Formats: sequence, C-alpha cells, structure tokens
Amino acid sequence: MGKSVTGVDDDTGAMAEHFDVLIIGAGLSGIGAAWRLQERLPGKTYAILEARDAIGGTWDLFRYPGVRSDSDMFTLSYPFRPWRDPQSIAPGDKIRRYVEDTAAEAGITRHIRFGARVETADWSSATCLWTVRLTNGTKITTNFLYACAGYYDYAAGYQPDFPGLSYFTGQLVHPQFWPEDLDYTGRRVVVIGSGATAVTLVPAMATDAAHVTMLQRSPTYMTTLPERDIIAYGLAKVLPAVVASRLARAKNILLTQGFYQLARRRPGLVRRALRALAVRGIGDAAYVDTHFKPLYEPWDQRLCVIPDGDLYTAIRAGRASVVTDHIDAFVPEGIRLRSGRVLDADVVVSATGLSLIPVGGIQVRLDGTPVDIGAHTAYRGLMLDGVPNFAYCVGYVNASWTLRADLVNRYICRLLDHMDRHGWAVAVPETPGGQGRPLLDLSSGYVQRALDKFPRQGDRDPWLIHQNYLRDALTSPRADVTRDMTFAHAPAPTPPASSTHPAPSTHPAPSTHPAPSTHPAPSTHPAPSTHPAPSPRTSPSAPAGPPPLSPPLR
Repeated sequence: MGKSVTGVDDDTGAMAEHFDVLIIGAGLSGIGAAWRLQERLPGKTYAILEARDAIGGTWDLFRYPGVRSDSDMFTLSYPFRPWRDPQSIAPGDKIRRYVEDTAAEAGITRHIRFGARVETADWSSATCLWTVRLTNGTKITTNFLYACAGYYDYAAGYQPDFPGLSYFTGQLVHPQFWPEDLDYTGRRVVVIGSGATAVTLVPAMATDAAHVTMLQRSPTYMTTLPERDIIAYGLAKVLPAVVASRLARAKNILLTQGFYQLARRRPGLVRRALRALAVRGIGDAAYVDTHFKPLYEPWDQRLCVIPDGDLYTAIRAGRASVVTDHIDAFVPEGIRLRSGRVLDADVVVSATGLSLIPVGGIQVRLDGTPVDIGAHTAYRGLMLDGVPNFAYCVGYVNASWTLRADLVNRYICRLLDHMDRHGWAVAVPETPGGQGRPLLDLSSGYVQRALDKFPRQGDRDPWLIHQNYLRDALTSPRADVTRDMTFAHAPAPTPPASSTHPAPSTHPAPSTHPAPSTHPAPSTHPAPSTHPAPSPRTSPSAPAGPPPLSPPLR
C-alpha cells in the first residue's frame, strides 16, 4: 500500500505507519480524492480511513424505503467516470455500487482501512506532521490530512424532544437508523417533516401502508424531475455512451445553474412556476395553497426533488396526504396537534432533519491545543486559516455535491504539487481579516442548528464561497495557490530543549528562507508570520501529470 515506517509510537513501542496523504472517508468525496491523487501525483503514498465497514458513505448509511439521489446522476457522478444508466434520479443501492465499482476499477479499494474511526488529529510544529489516532489506539502519521467525511453526524440524527412520546403505543423510527425488519404493510404511518427525506419516504411507503400522512410545520418548495432523462436516453442511442453522458452532464449543469440564478433574481416567477407544477400534479389548487406554499423564497432552502411527481401522484390517489400543523404531544394512539386533531398512527417516522458536524467530528489539535473549527475562517471553502496542511471537502448546497468536490480534489493536488516543486513542507492559510458570514448559506433548520460548529467564510476572494459551479469551473484550475498562503520548510533537527513542554505554535519556523516579519522568531517554535515565506509567484503552472492509473472507462 505504499506505506513507510516513520518511527516508534511513544505509547505502544510499535512502529507507526506514515503516508504522504491521509484521506478520511470512503464516500463519494474520498474515493474521488483518491482517484485524483493517483492521476495527478502518482508518487504520493496515501491511505483512506473509513469508520464504517463498507464504501459509500451516505449511500451506505441510509437504507430507508425509496432512498435516492436528490440531484441528477449525470452531475452527481464523477467527471472521470460518467454515469451511463438511463435512470437519472437513481436509488441509493445503485449509487453505492457506482462508488464501489469506481474504487475497484482504479485500484483504490486496497488503500482503504475499514473500521478505522479517527478520534484525534494532532499537528506537530517540531516534525511538520499530523499524528492521527484511531479509536482502537492505532496511530498513523501524515504530511497532509484531508477530511472527506462530509458534514453529517453518522452516529446521531436530529431528534426533537417530543412531549408525551413515552405514552405512544406505536413504533417511532428515525430514517438514519432504519430497522431492517420493519413491516408497515397495511399500517397507518405518519412521517414528520417535509424535507428531502420525508418527500422520498412518503410515496415509497404509500405503496404498502394503509395510508401515509406527511406532517409538516410549514411547507417546502418542491420541483418535479423525470426519473429517466429522455434527452440523455436519446443521445445514448446515436452517440457513444461516454459522449452521450458528458453531453447530458453539461446540459444538466446549465439547466440547474440557470434555474438557481433565475430563482434568486426572479423569485416570484419561479414561485408561480413551482405552484403550477404542484397544481397540475395534485389537481387541487386550494390544497396546494394550503400545504405547498412556503413563506420563504425559492432556494432560501434547498428545493426538494420529486421524481416523476411521485409524491403528487400518491396524494392524488388518496394513498397519502399532507397536514400542516404543530405537534402538541404524542398520545397512545398517535399524535395530537395544536389544532386539537389527533393523527392515528401505528408507525411514526421522525424525518426531522440531520445533525451536522464539521470534518467528521474529529478532534483537531495544534501542538496539543484544541482547534475550535467554528472560530476559524474557511480558505476557498476547503482549508482553515491558521491550520497547516489540512483540508476538508464540502460540496455545493445549490447543485450536485460532486461538482464542487471534484474541483476541491483537483485544487488540493495542485497545492501539493506546488509544495513538492518548491520544497515546502508546510502550507497554512493566513486570513487578512474582514467581515464573515456562514459557510453554509441556507435557512434550513438542520443548517441553522449547526452554524456555530462550522467555519465562517470571508467577504472577498479567496475566502468567499460563490456557490456557482460555472464560475468555479473557470477560475479554480487557475487559482493562485500562493495567495494568502504561508509556506515554510521543515525545521532542521535541533537538540532536545531543557523543557519537555515547548511553547505551542501553529507553524514551524521557515528554515533558510524566512518570511519577512515584524517580530523576531523567539525559538524553534516562532509565532506565525504576517507575510508568506518567499516562493516564486511567477513560476509556471503545475504540469498536467501522467495519465490516470485507473483502467480506461468502459
């Protein structure tokens, strides 16, 4: 696996493993990161640490009825391995197999450590290395740590404190931990929530349940998309599969980005169009205005996708219904609402949202000092100010996750290549200050509950996240990796200090090429410089790299 021994573990006396890059997470982002690393920096050693026992991340975790993508697969798939299935809105098991097959074909699977849950990551300024500790006590060191674990808390979903829950005689289920043996055939089901999970569950469960009620506090904007992309299907009949898939991808990128921009600039027009879709699907304008007329503007929260209008079809057929009200309390027979109405239920599904955590919930420390990620500013939406050799992957909120994830993966490879070519051991973003705003710019409850846990973004480049794939696709490949970035060489070995507890520092001293600073470096652990260490700003761009290591696309 390309590992190398770096030294003796102080705790166990065993030889610790070392990798040039450690990737945390074997989902869409992590497998994509490994593919790009193999393609562009084939000499790098790496490992993927996956807490679960399987590849897939989100698509391995969620197993509730109907689980599927809420983005089209032509844009959610990797650009280097186009989606060739005519099913554009794909079920979760197909997506999971796609990620697994991508890893297997590229030889990535052998680099994955399953059951490797990361507990802490400690940066040492003395060695310019991260030491990653797993929950089983194993330690691994790395030059560069890349968190590709998304932002969902896999261990705990969001569960409101429902009054009277202990009196309920039915079964309460959370979608994140769906019981394999749950049989809801012929039973009355209430799904609490109106987000992507709820609108997926309701039509899926309505095929077997006696009736499914979607209970919401307030309406959500929804749009319909065809489950099968007829344009992509037509292209595939006359063009090679790869060409057809890439054309479908380009078409969907333009359509989704155009729709988002239209929603932000002409919200009234989009609001009327979405209402018309709902009225046509349900056939009752008054019902739509009661239950499908949100108080916010389109794209203040992420739109919910209804493939082939399946939710509207279930409502129109009488197999499902929507109730807009607030929960007063659970009662033995179901849920009592503030209006006084009681919803009878045998099964209640709490699709009330997810819990978000940054960088997979890893405890990050700099020279022993814990890092409060929420107190930092995001650099290009992929690194943290003052934190060296550390990156994380977060996708778009207004488009397919993978579109941005792949841009981030390619940028990280460019940064690592720049460091190699110029002999830098450390890269750390240094914020110039300025006003900040939330990293995730959505008003959804699950986002608002976690805002203080996530870094903020700045008010100017390269600290601003644009949420615009077309812009990012043009600018990211040419973005200056040295802008607002301090680089440093690894410190020369020094005799042990008299004290066993040196003063903490977030950066090593730049060796023979120190950055200009208004303060002298105090010792072997200087304070961070206010100016980046000298590095050629006019050097030619990084070479494209050798051909991919993965097999050719089939």
